[in-house]
Amino acid sequence: MAATLEETNVSYEELADLEHEFDEVETEIIRQQYSLSKPLYARRAELVSKIPNFWPLVLEQAPMDIDEYIQPSDSALLLSALKSISVSRFELDEDEKKGDPRSVAIRFEFAENEHFEDTVLEKKFWWRMGKDGFAGLVSEPVEIKWKKGKDLTDGLLGLVKAVFDEQRAKPKQETKGKKEKVELTEKQKALKEKIDQTGMGGVSFFAFFGYVGEWVSAEESRQALEEEKEERRKRKAGEKVEKKQDEDVEMDDDDELDDDDEDDDDLEIFPAGDVVAMAIADDLWPGALKYFIQAQEQDSMSDLEFESDDEDEDEDDDEEGNDGRPHKKQKGCKDGCKH
Repeated sequence: MAATLEETNVSYEELADLEHEFDEVETEIIRQQYSLSKPLYARRAELVSKIPNFWPLVLEQAPMDIDEYIQPSDSALLLSALKSISVSRFELDEDEKKGDPRSVAIRFEFAENEHFEDTVLEKKFWWRMGKDGFAGLVSEPVEIKWKKGKDLTDGLLGLVKAVFDEQRAKPKQETKGKKEKVELTEKQKALKEKIDQTGMGGVSFFAFFGYVGEWVSAEESRQALEEEKEERRKRKAGEKVEKKQDEDVEMDDDDELDDDDEDDDDLEIFPAGDVVAMAIADDLWPGALKYFIQAQEQDSMSDLEFESDDEDEDEDDDEEGNDGRPHKKQKGCKDGCKH
Protein backbone atom coordinates (compact mmCIF):
# COMPACT_ATOMS: atom_id res chain seq x y z
CA MET A 1 0.00 0.00 0.00
CA ALA A 2 1.34 3.43 -0.96
CA ALA A 3 2.37 5.74 1.84
CA THR A 4 0.27 8.84 2.43
CA LEU A 5 1.86 12.26 2.23
CA GLU A 6 1.42 12.64 5.99
CA GLU A 7 3.82 9.72 6.47
CA THR A 8 6.61 11.55 4.65
CA ASN A 9 8.57 14.70 5.42
CA VAL A 10 7.07 16.44 2.36
CA SER A 11 4.23 18.90 2.90
CA TYR A 12 1.36 19.89 0.64
CA GLU A 13 2.62 23.45 0.81
CA GLU A 14 6.00 22.41 -0.64
CA LEU A 15 4.29 20.68 -3.54
CA ALA A 16 2.04 23.69 -4.13
CA ASP A 17 5.03 26.04 -4.09
CA LEU A 18 6.87 23.90 -6.64
CA GLU A 19 3.77 23.80 -8.84
CA HIS A 20 3.62 27.58 -8.62
CA GLU A 21 7.22 27.81 -9.84
CA PHE A 22 6.30 25.69 -12.86
CA ASP A 23 3.43 28.10 -13.53
CA GLU A 24 5.82 31.03 -13.37
CA VAL A 25 8.06 29.40 -15.97
CA GLU A 26 5.10 28.81 -18.29
CA THR A 27 3.97 32.40 -17.82
CA GLU A 28 7.43 33.67 -18.72
CA ILE A 29 7.41 31.48 -21.84
CA ILE A 30 4.15 33.14 -22.93
CA ARG A 31 5.74 36.55 -22.37
CA GLN A 32 8.74 35.73 -24.56
CA GLN A 33 6.70 33.95 -27.21
CA TYR A 34 4.33 36.90 -27.56
CA SER A 35 7.21 39.27 -28.18
CA LEU A 36 8.93 37.00 -30.69
CA SER A 37 5.82 36.04 -32.65
CA LYS A 38 4.26 39.50 -32.88
CA PRO A 39 5.94 40.38 -36.23
CA LEU A 40 4.89 37.00 -37.63
CA TYR A 41 1.25 37.57 -36.73
CA ALA A 42 1.45 40.99 -38.39
CA ARG A 43 2.71 39.34 -41.60
CA ARG A 44 0.00 36.71 -41.37
CA ALA A 45 -2.69 39.36 -40.95
CA GLU A 46 -1.47 41.11 -44.09
CA LEU A 47 -1.52 37.88 -46.11
CA VAL A 48 -4.86 36.51 -44.97
CA SER A 49 -6.57 39.86 -45.53
CA LYS A 50 -6.19 39.05 -49.24
CA ILE A 51 -8.00 35.71 -48.87
CA PRO A 52 -11.81 35.96 -49.07
CA ASN A 53 -13.65 34.36 -46.14
CA PHE A 54 -10.43 33.30 -44.44
CA TRP A 55 -11.69 33.64 -40.87
CA PRO A 56 -15.17 32.21 -41.49
CA LEU A 57 -13.48 29.14 -43.00
CA VAL A 58 -11.13 28.91 -40.01
CA LEU A 59 -14.09 29.13 -37.65
CA GLU A 60 -15.82 26.33 -39.56
CA GLN A 61 -12.94 24.09 -38.49
CA ALA A 62 -12.92 25.37 -34.89
CA PRO A 63 -12.07 22.86 -32.14
CA MET A 64 -14.92 21.36 -30.15
CA ASP A 65 -14.35 23.73 -27.20
CA ILE A 66 -15.56 26.51 -29.50
CA ASP A 67 -17.74 24.77 -32.07
CA GLU A 68 -20.13 23.22 -29.55
CA TYR A 69 -21.32 26.69 -28.52
CA ILE A 70 -22.07 27.98 -32.02
CA GLN A 71 -25.77 27.72 -32.84
CA PRO A 72 -27.02 27.52 -36.46
CA SER A 73 -28.20 31.14 -36.28
CA ASP A 74 -24.76 32.18 -34.99
CA SER A 75 -23.06 30.25 -37.77
CA ALA A 76 -25.09 32.00 -40.46
CA LEU A 77 -24.05 35.41 -39.13
CA LEU A 78 -20.40 34.47 -38.57
CA LEU A 79 -20.01 32.93 -42.01
CA SER A 80 -21.60 35.86 -43.80
CA ALA A 81 -20.29 38.85 -41.84
CA LEU A 82 -17.12 37.93 -39.92
CA LYS A 83 -14.12 39.75 -41.39
CA SER A 84 -11.35 38.97 -38.92
CA ILE A 85 -10.38 37.67 -35.49
CA SER A 86 -7.35 38.83 -33.54
CA VAL A 87 -5.90 38.11 -30.11
CA SER A 88 -3.59 40.34 -28.10
CA ARG A 89 -1.92 40.08 -24.70
CA PHE A 90 -2.99 43.61 -23.91
CA GLU A 91 -1.26 43.90 -20.53
CA LEU A 92 2.06 43.20 -22.25
CA ASP A 93 1.27 45.85 -24.85
CA GLU A 94 0.78 48.31 -21.99
CA ASP A 95 3.79 47.16 -19.93
CA GLU A 96 6.01 44.46 -21.40
CA LYS A 97 7.78 43.71 -18.10
CA LYS A 98 5.03 44.06 -15.50
CA GLY A 99 1.95 43.10 -17.53
CA ASP A 100 0.48 39.63 -17.02
CA PRO A 101 0.82 37.53 -20.22
CA ARG A 102 -2.22 35.47 -19.27
CA SER A 103 -4.60 38.39 -19.81
CA VAL A 104 -6.02 38.38 -23.34
CA ALA A 105 -8.20 40.54 -25.56
CA ILE A 106 -10.20 38.86 -28.34
CA ARG A 107 -11.33 41.12 -31.16
CA PHE A 108 -13.95 40.26 -33.79
CA GLU A 109 -14.43 42.52 -36.82
CA PHE A 110 -17.68 42.36 -38.78
CA ALA A 111 -19.06 43.64 -42.03
CA GLU A 112 -22.43 45.36 -42.02
CA ASN A 113 -25.09 42.81 -41.13
CA GLU A 114 -28.75 42.51 -40.26
CA HIS A 115 -28.23 41.70 -36.57
CA PHE A 116 -26.19 44.49 -34.98
CA GLU A 117 -24.70 47.88 -35.72
CA ASP A 118 -21.23 47.20 -34.30
CA THR A 119 -18.35 46.57 -36.67
CA VAL A 120 -15.97 45.60 -33.85
CA LEU A 121 -16.66 43.48 -30.77
CA GLU A 122 -13.73 43.16 -28.38
CA LYS A 123 -13.76 41.25 -25.11
CA LYS A 124 -11.00 41.49 -22.53
CA PHE A 125 -10.10 38.82 -20.01
CA TRP A 126 -7.93 39.74 -17.05
CA TRP A 127 -5.98 37.09 -15.16
CA ARG A 128 -6.68 37.75 -11.49
CA MET A 129 -6.21 36.17 -8.08
CA GLY A 130 -8.74 36.63 -5.32
CA LYS A 131 -8.17 36.63 -1.58
CA ASP A 132 -10.53 33.66 -1.38
CA GLY A 133 -8.05 31.54 -3.35
CA PHE A 134 -9.59 32.01 -6.79
CA ALA A 135 -7.15 32.31 -9.69
CA GLY A 136 -8.24 32.62 -13.31
CA LEU A 137 -9.76 34.82 -15.97
CA VAL A 138 -12.36 37.45 -15.21
CA SER A 139 -14.14 39.76 -17.59
CA GLU A 140 -16.85 42.36 -18.03
CA PRO A 141 -19.96 42.17 -20.21
CA VAL A 142 -19.60 43.73 -23.65
CA GLU A 143 -22.68 45.52 -24.90
CA ILE A 144 -23.86 44.74 -28.43
CA LYS A 145 -26.03 47.24 -30.30
CA TRP A 146 -28.64 44.83 -31.60
CA LYS A 147 -31.01 45.88 -34.33
CA LYS A 148 -34.70 45.67 -33.48
CA GLY A 149 -35.87 42.08 -33.16
CA LYS A 150 -32.43 40.68 -34.07
CA ASP A 151 -30.92 39.97 -30.64
CA LEU A 152 -29.51 36.44 -30.89
CA THR A 153 -29.18 36.28 -27.08
CA ASP A 154 -32.87 37.16 -26.69
CA GLY A 155 -32.13 39.84 -24.09
CA LEU A 156 -29.70 37.83 -21.96
CA LEU A 157 -26.72 40.03 -22.77
CA GLY A 158 -28.59 43.20 -21.83
CA LEU A 159 -29.75 41.68 -18.54
CA VAL A 160 -26.30 40.50 -17.49
CA LYS A 161 -24.87 43.93 -18.31
CA ALA A 162 -27.49 45.56 -16.07
CA VAL A 163 -26.71 43.13 -13.23
CA PHE A 164 -22.97 43.69 -13.60
CA ASP A 165 -23.33 47.48 -13.49
CA GLU A 166 -25.51 47.13 -10.40
CA GLN A 167 -22.98 44.91 -8.62
CA ARG A 168 -20.02 47.08 -9.56
CA ALA A 169 -21.73 50.09 -8.00
CA LYS A 170 -21.63 48.29 -4.65
CA PRO A 171 -18.35 47.71 -2.78
CA LYS A 172 -17.35 44.06 -2.56
CA GLN A 173 -17.82 42.69 0.94
CA GLU A 174 -14.98 40.60 2.31
CA THR A 175 -16.17 37.42 3.97
CA LYS A 176 -14.46 35.98 7.01
CA GLY A 177 -15.47 32.52 7.99
CA LYS A 178 -19.06 31.66 7.24
CA LYS A 179 -20.53 33.32 4.16
CA GLU A 180 -23.99 34.73 4.58
CA LYS A 181 -26.72 34.04 2.06
CA VAL A 182 -27.42 37.14 -0.03
CA GLU A 183 -30.89 37.89 -1.36
CA LEU A 184 -31.07 38.39 -5.13
CA THR A 185 -31.93 41.85 -6.41
CA GLU A 186 -34.82 42.38 -8.81
CA LYS A 187 -32.43 42.57 -11.76
CA GLN A 188 -30.70 39.37 -10.67
CA LYS A 189 -34.04 37.61 -10.33
CA ALA A 190 -35.00 38.72 -13.84
CA LEU A 191 -31.70 37.43 -15.20
CA LYS A 192 -31.99 34.09 -13.41
CA GLU A 193 -35.55 33.63 -14.65
CA LYS A 194 -34.46 34.36 -18.22
CA ILE A 195 -31.58 31.88 -17.97
CA ASP A 196 -33.90 29.20 -16.61
CA GLN A 197 -36.34 29.80 -19.46
CA THR A 198 -33.63 29.68 -22.10
CA GLY A 199 -31.63 26.67 -20.97
CA MET A 200 -27.88 26.53 -21.49
CA GLY A 201 -28.18 24.33 -24.57
CA GLY A 202 -29.96 27.04 -26.52
CA VAL A 203 -27.76 30.01 -25.68
CA SER A 204 -26.21 31.93 -28.57
CA PHE A 205 -22.44 32.06 -29.00
CA PHE A 206 -22.78 35.83 -28.68
CA ALA A 207 -23.64 35.33 -25.01
CA PHE A 208 -19.88 34.74 -24.76
CA PHE A 209 -19.59 38.53 -24.64
CA GLY A 210 -21.54 38.46 -21.38
CA TYR A 211 -19.14 36.20 -19.47
CA VAL A 212 -18.01 37.67 -16.14
CA GLY A 213 -16.58 34.95 -13.90
CA GLU A 214 -15.46 35.91 -10.41
CA TRP A 215 -15.53 39.61 -9.61
CA VAL A 216 -11.94 40.35 -8.54
CA SER A 217 -10.62 43.88 -8.83
CA ALA A 218 -7.08 44.71 -9.91
CA GLU A 219 -6.30 45.95 -6.40
CA GLU A 220 -7.59 42.81 -4.70
CA SER A 221 -5.58 40.69 -7.12
CA ARG A 222 -2.43 42.71 -6.45
CA GLN A 223 -2.81 42.28 -2.70
CA ALA A 224 -3.56 38.56 -2.99
CA LEU A 225 -0.48 38.01 -5.17
CA GLU A 226 1.73 39.91 -2.73
CA GLU A 227 0.39 37.91 0.22
CA GLU A 228 0.95 34.62 -1.59
CA LYS A 229 4.46 35.64 -2.58
CA GLU A 230 5.29 36.53 1.02
CA GLU A 231 3.92 33.22 2.30
CA ARG A 232 6.06 31.29 -0.17
CA ARG A 233 9.11 33.31 0.85
CA LYS A 234 8.50 32.49 4.52
CA ARG A 235 8.04 28.78 3.85
CA LYS A 236 11.24 28.70 1.82
CA ALA A 237 13.09 30.43 4.65
CA GLY A 238 11.63 28.02 7.20
CA GLU A 239 9.57 30.72 8.88
CA LYS A 240 6.15 30.08 10.35
CA VAL A 241 3.20 30.96 8.16
CA GLU A 242 -0.02 31.76 9.97
CA LYS A 243 -3.16 30.04 8.77
CA LYS A 244 -5.76 32.25 7.19
CA GLN A 245 -9.01 32.51 9.07
CA ASP A 246 -11.03 31.03 6.22
CA GLU A 247 -8.88 27.88 6.31
CA ASP A 248 -10.37 27.06 9.71
CA VAL A 249 -13.95 26.99 8.41
CA GLU A 250 -15.71 23.72 9.22
CA MET A 251 -16.72 21.26 6.49
CA ASP A 252 -20.40 22.14 6.85
CA ASP A 253 -19.57 25.75 6.16
CA ASP A 254 -17.56 24.69 3.10
CA ASP A 255 -20.67 23.00 1.75
CA GLU A 256 -22.57 26.25 2.20
CA LEU A 257 -19.81 28.14 0.40
CA ASP A 258 -20.11 25.71 -2.49
CA ASP A 259 -23.85 26.38 -2.59
CA ASP A 260 -23.17 30.11 -2.77
CA ASP A 261 -20.73 29.55 -5.63
CA GLU A 262 -23.45 27.64 -7.45
CA ASP A 263 -25.78 30.61 -6.93
CA ASP A 264 -23.18 32.84 -8.59
CA ASP A 265 -22.93 30.40 -11.50
CA ASP A 266 -26.71 30.55 -11.88
CA LEU A 267 -26.31 34.17 -12.99
CA GLU A 268 -23.61 33.37 -15.56
CA ILE A 269 -25.09 33.35 -19.07
CA PHE A 270 -21.99 31.72 -20.61
CA PRO A 271 -20.27 29.66 -17.87
CA ALA A 272 -17.60 28.35 -20.25
CA GLY A 273 -16.53 31.84 -21.31
CA ASP A 274 -13.00 31.46 -19.93
CA VAL A 275 -12.62 28.04 -21.57
CA VAL A 276 -13.72 29.40 -24.95
CA ALA A 277 -11.42 32.41 -24.56
CA MET A 278 -8.44 30.14 -23.96
CA ALA A 279 -9.43 27.88 -26.86
CA ILE A 280 -9.45 30.92 -29.15
CA ALA A 281 -6.24 32.44 -27.75
CA ASP A 282 -4.19 29.25 -27.43
CA ASP A 283 -5.57 27.14 -30.28
CA LEU A 284 -7.70 28.82 -32.95
CA TRP A 285 -5.65 32.03 -33.18
CA PRO A 286 -2.14 30.52 -33.40
CA GLY A 287 -3.40 27.59 -35.49
CA ALA A 288 -5.46 29.62 -37.97
CA LEU A 289 -3.37 28.64 -41.00
CA LYS A 290 -3.67 24.97 -40.09
CA TYR A 291 -7.45 25.23 -39.76
CA PHE A 292 -7.73 27.14 -43.04
CA ILE A 293 -5.76 24.43 -44.87
CA GLN A 294 -8.03 21.81 -43.31
CA ALA A 295 -11.04 23.70 -44.67
CA GLN A 296 -9.46 23.79 -48.14
CA GLU A 297 -8.69 20.07 -48.04
CA GLN A 298 -12.22 19.34 -46.90
CA ASP A 299 -13.62 21.35 -49.81
CA SER A 300 -11.35 19.50 -52.23
CA MET A 301 -12.51 16.15 -50.90
CA SER A 302 -16.13 17.26 -51.24
CA ASP A 303 -15.50 18.29 -54.86
CA LEU A 304 -13.91 14.92 -55.64
CA GLU A 305 -16.83 13.08 -54.09
CA PHE A 306 -19.24 15.25 -56.07
CA GLU A 307 -17.41 14.52 -59.33
CA SER A 308 -17.35 10.83 -58.51
CA ASP A 309 -21.10 10.88 -57.91
CA ASP A 310 -21.60 12.62 -61.28
CA GLU A 311 -19.56 9.95 -63.07
CA ASP A 312 -21.58 7.21 -61.42
CA GLU A 313 -24.79 8.90 -62.52
CA ASP A 314 -23.49 9.18 -66.12
CA GLU A 315 -22.68 5.46 -66.17
CA ASP A 316 -26.13 4.68 -64.88
CA ASP A 317 -27.65 6.86 -67.61
CA ASP A 318 -25.72 4.95 -70.29
CA GLU A 319 -27.22 1.73 -69.07
CA GLU A 320 -30.74 3.11 -69.24
CA GLY A 321 -32.94 3.69 -72.27
CA ASN A 322 -34.01 7.05 -73.60
CA ASP A 323 -37.16 6.75 -71.55
CA GLY A 324 -35.07 6.64 -68.42
CA ARG A 325 -35.90 3.00 -67.69
CA PRO A 326 -33.38 0.11 -67.67
CA HIS A 327 -33.11 -1.91 -70.90
CA LYS A 328 -35.16 -5.06 -70.91
CA LYS A 329 -32.91 -8.07 -71.24
CA GLN A 330 -33.52 -9.83 -74.58
CA LYS A 331 -33.27 -13.50 -75.23
CA GLY A 332 -31.01 -14.77 -78.01
CA CYS A 333 -31.60 -17.73 -80.35
CA LYS A 334 -29.30 -20.70 -80.62
CA ASP A 335 -27.44 -19.03 -83.51
CA GLY A 336 -26.81 -15.92 -81.48
CA CYS A 337 -29.29 -13.71 -83.28
CA LYS A 338 -31.63 -11.40 -81.41
CA HIS A 339 -35.35 -11.01 -82.04
